[in-house]
Amino acid sequence: MEQKLGNLVKKNVVNSVFQGRSLLAEKDFTPMELEFLIDFALHLKALKKLGISHRYLEGKNIALLFEKTSTRTRSAFTTASIDLGAHPEFLGSNDIQLGKKESVEDTARVLGSMFDGIEFRGFKQSVVDDLARYSGVPVWNGLTDEWHPTQMLADFMTIKENFGHIKNINLSYMGDGRNNTANSLLITGSMLGANIRIVSPKELQPSEKTTELAKKFAEKSGSRFLITDNIDEGVSKTNVLYTDVWVSMGESDWEDRVKLLKPYQVNMETIRKTSTPDDQLIFMHCLPAFHDINTDYGHEIFEKYGIKEMEVTDEVFRSIYARQFEEAENRMHSIKAIMAATLGNLFIPHV
Repeated sequence: MEQKLGNLVKKNVVNSVFQGRSLLAEKDFTPMELEFLIDFALHLKALKKLGISHRYLEGKNIALLFEKTSTRTRSAFTTASIDLGAHPEFLGSNDIQLGKKESVEDTARVLGSMFDGIEFRGFKQSVVDDLARYSGVPVWNGLTDEWHPTQMLADFMTIKENFGHIKNINLSYMGDGRNNTANSLLITGSMLGANIRIVSPKELQPSEKTTELAKKFAEKSGSRFLITDNIDEGVSKTNVLYTDVWVSMGESDWEDRVKLLKPYQVNMETIRKTSTPDDQLIFMHCLPAFHDINTDYGHEIFEKYGIKEMEVTDEVFRSIYARQFEEAENRMHSIKAIMAATLGNLFIPHV
C-alpha cells in the first residue's frame, strides 16, 4: 500500500499541470491556472510575512537575462530565487550576445545546459519564445514589447487583496492603449472575468488582433470590455484606475505623445468622475511613475516641455487610493509562485 501511494504521489508530481512550463504570455495559460497562481502567490506572501521557509527550488540555478533595465523585475526575481533556495545569476545587455554575436537558439542551448530556469526582459517577443523553444528549461517573460505576464499576476493579486475577488471588478486603464501593459491587462482581465476599459486616444488603442483575442476570452468568462477615447464613459463606476508611462523605453516621440495623452492624465478630477465610493476605488501603476520632477529624468522633461507631472499627478500618487507600492512588492510574491510552480516539482492537482 505504501509503495502504491508513493508511486501515485510521484506520478502526480511529475505530471503536475505546471511543471516544466514557460510563462511567455498570459494567453498560454487557462483562467483557472492563472487564478491558482494568484492564490498561490497570496499563500507564499503569507509564509514570507510569518517567516516560514519555503525553499522549493533548493540547489537550482536561475539565469536572469536583461536587455532592458529594471528595478522591480530584477529585484523581484532575485529575492524570489533566493527565498526559494535558488541561485540567481544576472546577465545584463553587456553580458549576453542575443542575436548580435550569437543566435538566440545557440544562447538558449548553452544556458539551458547550465541553468534550471531562465528569465528574460527585453524587446522582441520572438526572443523569449525562442529561448523557451530551444533551452529545454522553463522560461519566464519579465517583459517584452508585446506582453507583461509577470506584472499581471502581481496586478490581479493586488486587486484580489483589496477587493476579495477579481470577477466583475471594473478596471480602467488610461494612457497608451497599445503597449505591453495595456495588452496584458485587456487579455488577462477578459480571462479572469474583470471588466477592462482601455481609455486612450484613437491613435493609441489596442490592435484588432488583441481586441479579437480578448473578445474570445470575454465570451467564456462573462467579462465586459470597452475600448474608448471618452474619459467620462471609460472611468464611470470603475474600481481600479490604472496608468503607465506615456513613453516607453526605446521610444522618443515625447512631444507628440504628450499632446495626445495629456487629457488622459489620472488626477483628482478623474477620481471624481468615477463616482465610486472611496472604499471601492484604488489607483495602480506598474512603475516607474512620472508624478514629480525629483529625478534627473524629471528635470530633463521639465526643462524641455515644462511638465512637472505626466500620467498621474503627485496628489493621486500619494493619496488614500494609491496601491502602487503594494503592487510593486507583489511582483516578488507572484514571481515566486510561477517559479515554484513551474520548476519546483510541487504536487499541484489539475486546475
